[in-house]
Amino acid sequence: MLKLNVKNETGRLRAVVLGIAKSNGHVPKEEEAYDPKSLEHIRAGTYPTESDMIYELETFAEVLQRYGVQVYHPELIPNLNQIFTRDIGFVIDDYFIKANILPDRAEEWNAIQYIVRQMDSEKFIVPPEEVHIEGGDVILWNDYIFIGTYRGKDYTQYNTARTNIHGVDFIRNLFPNKKVLEFNLIKSMTDARANALHLDCCFQPVGTHHAIIFKDGFREETEYNKIVDLFGIENLFQITADEMYQMYSNVFSISPEIIVSEKRFTRLNSWLRQQSFIVEEIPYHEIGKQEGLLRCSTLPLTRD
Repeated sequence: MLKLNVKNETGRLRAVVLGIAKSNGHVPKEEEAYDPKSLEHIRAGTYPTESDMIYELETFAEVLQRYGVQVYHPELIPNLNQIFTRDIGFVIDDYFIKANILPDRAEEWNAIQYIVRQMDSEKFIVPPEEVHIEGGDVILWNDYIFIGTYRGKDYTQYNTARTNIHGVDFIRNLFPNKKVLEFNLIKSMTDARANALHLDCCFQPVGTHHAIIFKDGFREETEYNKIVDLFGIENLFQITADEMYQMYSNVFSISPEIIVSEKRFTRLNSWLRQQSFIVEEIPYHEIGKQEGLLRCSTLPLTRD
């Protein structure tokens, strides 16, 4: 039986599902793009190559394994993008919640069935059809669950709107003892610098009391201020629109002290080291061209 336990973003990682890039499929056509950053690179002819993405994921896996983390991978489904496992599902406490992802991506779920079968079936949750929720929008912080959403009436017109208000209510009802805070995010289908695809694209805690944040990713300043009140403005690393575009907030914590970051994030990595974090820098720029980075390609199963 696989033991599940995730209560926050930074507890010592023991087991994780890391995406794969082998047999990743063709370069998408413009009309097949799920997000504006992928669309930008499709049009520019700079969409990442499979070999570059395989190399970046293998480098990430090597760092995780060096710290004794059990690394699972999805089973290979030929000609399918299986990099972003965070979208498939997520763990809260000792429950695994299956994400209701975009219909075109439903096949990715089949690739982790061998892992799901190792879980306690009573701890496996399948939300009803009207609940849209993806792991990138769910950030755990002990007694708090932060959830990114989009409350606009035009929700159904945005591929970039991944978690609806039904998803927020579902988690709130499932975990009545948690403090669930929702955040209405900026969405765009055409401008990657004005699109918070998930909450972890504009906010993420690190360590025990710090966080990375992009203020303009939040539609409501009052909701942004809730994070300021919780963490303290002095403990927040404020990123710019360009740094949000580069996915600065999408780093990944192995423990409260150890953070995996993209090697080009010089300003962030310098700040992290000033706060006494150990920063493991790796190349992940090519994967970032799909508007997802380190956190997006991981599905933590067990943390201390």
